[in-house]
Amino acid sequence: MSESIRWGILGTGWIAETFVTDLLAAGLSVTAVGSRSQESADAFASRFGIATAHPSYEALAADPEVDVVYVATPHPLHAENALLAIAGGKHVLVEKPFTLNAAEAQQVADAAAAAGVVVMEAMWTRFLPHMARLREIIAAGTLGEVRTVIADHDQKLPSDPAHRINNLALGGGGLLDLAIYPVSFAVDVLGLPTRILAHATMSATGVDRQTALIFEHEGGRQSISHSAIDASGPVRAAVIGTDAWIDIERWWYNPTPFTVFSAEGEVLERFDQPVESRGMQFQAIELERVIRAGESESPLLPIAETVAIMAVLDEVREQIGLRFPSE
Repeated sequence: MSESIRWGILGTGWIAETFVTDLLAAGLSVTAVGSRSQESADAFASRFGIATAHPSYEALAADPEVDVVYVATPHPLHAENALLAIAGGKHVLVEKPFTLNAAEAQQVADAAAAAGVVVMEAMWTRFLPHMARLREIIAAGTLGEVRTVIADHDQKLPSDPAHRINNLALGGGGLLDLAIYPVSFAVDVLGLPTRILAHATMSATGVDRQTALIFEHEGGRQSISHSAIDASGPVRAAVIGTDAWIDIERWWYNPTPFTVFSAEGEVLERFDQPVESRGMQFQAIELERVIRAGESESPLLPIAETVAIMAVLDEVREQIGLRFPSE
């Protein structure tokens, strides 16, 4: 491996553009992009000054000048594309949701372990500065016994039935796009749920347009979350303990301020560390650290936890009656 870890981008959509913008701003090296057409790959490469544009995902996975591949395709293709990159000997960062279901997630995890490469879910929120500080506050005991996590992710997204978010065949609906954020956050703070209760309202196209989740975690702790694709909400989060609580402001899963309040309402801490980007570079920096250290995974998001979260989402889908055509 060269001194710089060289990134290849698999897919050329909006999320790939956002990711590459943040990587380049952070000084990371992006050497290649792969698309399903040469025209799309060339346009993306030209926009971001990327040296090599491949007309196929296979060519990107085989490129010896690429060390790690970022998978930025639609949800149903994540497992297939990750397996392709792993077969090419690449480390892989897979955009969330990691796969469509836990069975696919386990297949990808097993393939990476067998190949001796690192695979990680691009749940970028986990790696943001405000989340790192939040974990420190919890570990210090400032909140007392942490009892509850509350978060919503309600957005008014495009209503066009053909749009990806409304397309069942593309893994559409709020669960995998929006609810996965508060679910992963709850697991980060409280651990995996021991009981799951889910209710949803489905859209005319068969995807979940709004979903309410109540999880019980070890010790009787609870997490409560709501997601919606057709109505904008506060998009705030809270971590509540017996001695204090944390209020995370709007767009809580992005770089954003939070305030720690005592049980009596006194401000104990105000955290506000501006990030001059969307913040997607932090996950890439952590993955590069893991690769350089010769480690198999990040302690911030172990691969087994990613697989377990997909199993939680599988159970939610079972309860609300959401099944994808490719399954």
